[in-house]
Amino acid sequence: MAKEYSRTQRVGDQMQRELAVLISREMKDPRVSLVTVSAVEVSRDLAYAQVYVTAMASETPEQMQEILTVLKGAAGFLRTQLGRVMKLRHVPQLNFRYDESIARGAHLSALIERAVSEDRQHDSDEDKA
Repeated sequence: MAKEYSRTQRVGDQMQRELAVLISREMKDPRVSLVTVSAVEVSRDLAYAQVYVTAMASETPEQMQEILTVLKGAAGFLRTQLGRVMKLRHVPQLNFRYDESIARGAHLSALIERAVSEDRQHDSDEDKA
């Protein structure tokens, strides 16, 4: 039997799609031009939503904190636009958070690649001896 797909998951998925479009097209602040909405988790009562974002241009924690500040300031505008697009009676409060999973994944990938190259180097050194 298929696993049930709850309403909170459906609302979260739709919010993720709509927020990605709204942030890229409606917000005029250049600091949020390369922001990606990676996930949205909605509470069971649809009162709150955790919006996880990453930014391709932010390399320092200070830049990411500035982007989060801009997004938190625009949360009211984004809620209003979400209400119009999604036709929800009550739009959840938006709480923006930095999604570290992409940066963590890139770091782990680099570590694995370095270990593999060191292993190859070690094997080639043994073959020469």
